[in-house]
Amino acid sequence: MLEHGGRLRAAALRYGIAAEDWLDLSAGINPHPWPGLQSLQIPTSAWSRLPEDEDGLIGAACAAYGAAHALPVAGTQAAIQALPRLRAPGRVAIETPGYAEHAQAWQRAGHQCLNWQSECADEALLDTLDVLVLMQPSNPGGVRNDPQRLLAWHERLAAHGGWLVVDEAYVDATPGDSLAACSQRPGLIILRSLGKFFGLPGARVGFVLAARGLLDELADDLGPWPLAGPSRWLATSALRDMDWQADQRRHLTEQGRRLAKLLTEYGLPPAGGCALFQWSITPQAERLYRQLAQRGILVRLFRSEPGPASLRFGLPGAESGWQRLTTALKEISSCKP
Repeated sequence: MLEHGGRLRAAALRYGIAAEDWLDLSAGINPHPWPGLQSLQIPTSAWSRLPEDEDGLIGAACAAYGAAHALPVAGTQAAIQALPRLRAPGRVAIETPGYAEHAQAWQRAGHQCLNWQSECADEALLDTLDVLVLMQPSNPGGVRNDPQRLLAWHERLAAHGGWLVVDEAYVDATPGDSLAACSQRPGLIILRSLGKFFGLPGARVGFVLAARGLLDELADDLGPWPLAGPSRWLATSALRDMDWQADQRRHLTEQGRRLAKLLTEYGLPPAGGCALFQWSITPQAERLYRQLAQRGILVRLFRSEPGPASLRFGLPGAESGWQRLTTALKEISSCKP
């Protein structure tokens, strides 16, 4: 299995610091989860009955994302692993650096995987590809493609039966970058999640937005009841809370800028990022990771292979967290390597 952020208990054991004493910035998740959790009363029927598609979740997702069709899945990870099984082995280009589970899933299914960098892409390759997998914005680089450019790429792929798969796990704060409204087009597949923007990764709720025929194929592959009843109830309520979503877009954008400014002040200017995280490239990444961990601050370390050594910082959340991160960066910057 690949390494991911959020492994707080493992870090607690390694550094001898109790889990509750850490500031976890490793997973790029909204530190202020959807507040309806505090008052939400999940009915007994959500636990005592098998989940049903007619419970309002699909409609809530389509309305929130502006999509024609949606398939709920147990986190977008389930879709990432299943989609490669729906095609015969072929040539697949995948955004790099990016979420590594995409490449692993396509490779396991027997596809030939190529690296793709949107900022310097050779668009002639589109005519030779069966699938192009992108992240909008990318993780950890935060690269955002113009939606019209992506639609042009999709047209070239679809002309010979190809797919454009766009993982929009971090797009909620900038919905104008989303292709959800076009997801009914053949060969365009959009992945969305409640884990990042809504701060609900434990609910394991994701959606695939695509043409109905492809969603039917994917549903057959995943089998019945991929999403638990309580998670469906929670997701429906969160997706319908449009006022909170609008407030969070403004708040998270401000917080992302604050984090970028803080890192720059202490010699770690971000090479990229988005509202929920900032990404700093530095040859001192491993040393800084350890020094932060020794102070009970967990960030995401990317070692020098296959990309540059770097650190990804999520948002601290509470003001006490911001002060704690500021103090740690100040102490570390004053120490000799």
